[in-house]
Parts: sequence; structure tokens; C-alpha cells
Amino acid sequence: MPPRLLRVNNRTGRTSFILRNPAGGHPPSLTGTAKPDYVTIMSDRKPPRTMSDEHNRFHAEKRRKRRDASKATQFRKRPETKRENTSDLLFYGLHTVRHALENPNRKKHTLYATRNALARLEFDLTALPELTIEEKTPRDLDRMVGSDAVHQGAVLHVQPQVAETVDALNPSDLILVLDQVTDPHNVGAIMRSAVALGAGSIITTSRYSPSETGVLAKSASGALELLQHVEVRNLGDTLEALQQDGYAVVGLDSEGEHAFESLPSQQHIALVLGSEGKGLRQRTREICDHLVRLDMPGEIKSLNVSNAAALALYIARSKLGV
Repeated sequence: MPPRLLRVNNRTGRTSFILRNPAGGHPPSLTGTAKPDYVTIMSDRKPPRTMSDEHNRFHAEKRRKRRDASKATQFRKRPETKRENTSDLLFYGLHTVRHALENPNRKKHTLYATRNALARLEFDLTALPELTIEEKTPRDLDRMVGSDAVHQGAVLHVQPQVAETVDALNPSDLILVLDQVTDPHNVGAIMRSAVALGAGSIITTSRYSPSETGVLAKSASGALELLQHVEVRNLGDTLEALQQDGYAVVGLDSEGEHAFESLPSQQHIALVLGSEGKGLRQRTREICDHLVRLDMPGEIKSLNVSNAAALALYIARSKLGV
């Protein structure tokens, strides 16, 4: 009688067979002593696949697919900064609201304010008879703009302004250019510094730059109404046009060859700042007449782009008209 398969050990690959004596009883003793009715022998069969093997192969294949997908998208263009497409905005904060009320080019709809904020605005509201005024509680305003927004009791419903084209650029000895700065907090703070230090205009790109929002307006603290905003599609062509108009295009770069303080005096400066993290793009760097750096004497050698803008504008102002 042929031996019968009893079991297969999946871990070792050994198989155990029953050996039966045709005459009955135990099979003949192999060593002269009694033996059990089975023996374990080495099998030439490959051990069957286990659940663990299948699990590992499945996840290894998933990892391979993820790596391939990552390589395929490694050099794709980054997504554009999402820009709000709305005809209505809510500006908040006393300075922001006051400057928006004073701007004749800003279309205003409704002012929502507490009684205390109306007294603190220091603006003659009778000069705007078309403006609707509604008295609100602080909690009402929190619901309108969010509890994290520092509205100071004043919220103004306005329409956004359309950015101007480079053809309408105002003549100025100092122009600020942003090469894809995306954070509205940074852009607003930069606008505030630009107004404080006498920049005539600010130029941004139509892509990878924020549109007008309440956050940007609050960060600008009124500068949004005081600074000409020009938006361009091709920044490189715009910089070359500024060079032809007599501007020295100065790019701020942490690896600039010269310190900004060593820049010779200029009649007109277009100061260019790069995006958060990546800095100036390659073509922008190639077009700049000067690449300068800010030397920091302390342990920290770099600044947030809005802080760097304030310092660079101050130095640029000192280089003009000498």
C-alpha cells in the first residue's frame, strides 16, 4: 500500500507520511525498536506560499507604484495659488476700514460697526450718503468675519479693485516687485512697508500671488488703498521694460555677490523680492542688474520676506537721488 500524506509543515517544508504494514500492526522497525506509525522525510516539493508572503508581495507592489508615481510628478509645475473670485469683500479693523472709506476709487456698500467703533473711526460718514450703516454687536461681527479676526468693532462690505496694467505705472524713483510671493499676510505687510518707505507702486504676478482679501487688507493696515497695484503676466518682460525706462533692477538674494549697502547710488530702483522659501526664479536672477544680499550680524542670518522687504526698502531709499 502506498504511503498516505498526513501533513505538510508550511514553515519547514517537510512532509510527514503514514507508513502502513499491509499485514497490519506497525511497520517494520528501522532500528529494532518500536516506531510510531509515521515518519518525517525531506520532500523535494517547494513549500507552498504562505499568507505572509502574499501580504509582503502586495505591499511591495504598492510601494513600487507609489515611487513610480512620485517620480512621474516630481517635475510637474506647482499648482497655482487659489485666488478668490468674488465681487464682495469684508474688510475689518479700524485702520483698514478708515482708509477704504477715504479712498474715492473704492466702491463701498455697507458699514457694520459697534457704537464705540463708529466714534473711533474719526471719519465723517455723512460724506458718503450712499453708504449703508448698520450698528452691530461684537458677537455679530465675529460671526461675519470669524472669531479669530481682529475686527476692532468695524467691518466694511466693499467691492475689490481691479489691479492696473504696467502701461498705467505711475512714475516713481522706487518700485517694489514681488516674484510670486504667495502669503497674503506677507504681501499685506510688504505693502505697508512700501507705503511707509515711499515706494510708488508694487508689481505682482497674475499667477502665484494672492488676490484682495480681508486678511491681506488687514495685514496692509490701509496700504492697500494708498499704493498703486500693478499686475503682470510676464514678469521677465516687465523687468526688461523697466530697465529700458532707466530703472536699475536690484534683486534681493541671500547668495548675492555684494552686500546691499555697497550698491552704488541710483536714480531709479526696481527692487525685486522672491517667493517664500525659493526666492527669485532663475530668469528673474538673470535679468537683474544687481543681485544683493542683506548681511545679518546676529546668529540668525535670514529674515521673513516681509521683514526683509522693510529693511531692503530702507536701504534702497538711501541709495536714491545722490
